[in-house]
Amino acid sequence: MTKTIYHAVMTAWLVTGCAGSANSAQQQPQTSTPRGTPATASSATATQTQQMPKGSSVYPDAGVLADFKGRVDAYDKLRRDLESKSPPLKQTDDPAKIALAEKTMAQQIRAARVNAKRGDIFTPATAAMFRRLLSPTVKGSESENKQAIKEDSPEPKDIPFKISGEYPKDEALSTMPPDVLKALPPLPELLQYRFVGKHLLLYCSRGNVIVDYMLNAIP
Repeated sequence: MTKTIYHAVMTAWLVTGCAGSANSAQQQPQTSTPRGTPATASSATATQTQQMPKGSSVYPDAGVLADFKGRVDAYDKLRRDLESKSPPLKQTDDPAKIALAEKTMAQQIRAARVNAKRGDIFTPATAAMFRRLLSPTVKGSESENKQAIKEDSPEPKDIPFKISGEYPKDEALSTMPPDVLKALPPLPELLQYRFVGKHLLLYCSRGNVIVDYMLNAIP
């Protein structure tokens, strides 16, 4: 049932979100390039040009969105398959049992994604689209959304930017303002977007792992 709702929401977002992106692209030409890391910005731009999935003249982001959804769905299926093969966790309030189940799931995810690397989900084309979608929601130095993210976002130095790495238990998960979430494609139930400074994580709450991340998601 949850999966059906997710697909319905994703389809609705694809139609409304892409239409908005198309109008924005026509009315507000991009005048600057989103910041990336100095060593990789030019190569990422070239890769993006080569790997950009095809959209349409009406919904230019449709191909990128479909590609992102496919990659997210593939991870979610992997996680569900692993979970189905594990002994079911009986409902419990015992922190030790909950932590053990979480750790076990994380180990299984790491083993199944041993070759996973940064950019497997946030591809260069997807990262460029996300920066464009996020920019209006955090525009200006006094943006309320930007301030809300900054207030409880952990410092990048305190988070290990490692694919399938554990998110530190003693670090808060950042606030995701409604306007920011609305601008981004919806995710399956156990996947979340979280900011670390200016960077965006794709976080899996079931295993407490970092699935993927993109740098400089917001200015």
